[in-house]
Amino acid sequence: MQTVLETERLWLRLSTPETYKEVFEHYTEEDAKRYLGIDTDEAWTEQKTKYEGGLTTFRTSFACFHLIEKSSGRIIGDCSLHTWYLLHSRAEIGYGLRKEEDKNKGFMKEAILPVIRYGFETMDLNRIEAFISPWNIPSLKLVKSIGFKEEGRLREHYRKDGIIEDSLVYGLLRKEFKL
Repeated sequence: MQTVLETERLWLRLSTPETYKEVFEHYTEEDAKRYLGIDTDEAWTEQKTKYEGGLTTFRTSFACFHLIEKSSGRIIGDCSLHTWYLLHSRAEIGYGLRKEEDKNKGFMKEAILPVIRYGFETMDLNRIEAFISPWNIPSLKLVKSIGFKEEGRLREHYRKDGIIEDSLVYGLLRKEFKL
């Protein structure tokens, strides 16, 4: 049975490592692209490379929610709890909208709350972490509005468009989140 969370304007369809295995090993390329909401060959190659490189390890896993706009049926983005350390009851949150036309409409705020709730209630997380570029003002505003606390800076932590940047570290504990 497919897990789907629902908000006012979105369906949040859960995909796990097992889902990706099914999609990449048993779906036709066309059906896999449709399921994943991929519309370019470049995006297909990127997703397939990630899958073939291994999505999990013996220590970590993930839960990815595809954001499906109810009114159009389009996948407009993703919100995932990844780098999920089962032993330590913590995961990193990542999110993004795919097209500029869907930004600044409150979709991510609408989606992130039930995903966080799922993490704390269903995945039994105690902590959710966010690593955000100091220049990503919309993302910083989003996590602060939910109650994430700034915990520090990781210098030269990730590469974006060929440039190594710092990350601001934010954390949210289960006891701080209003379930």
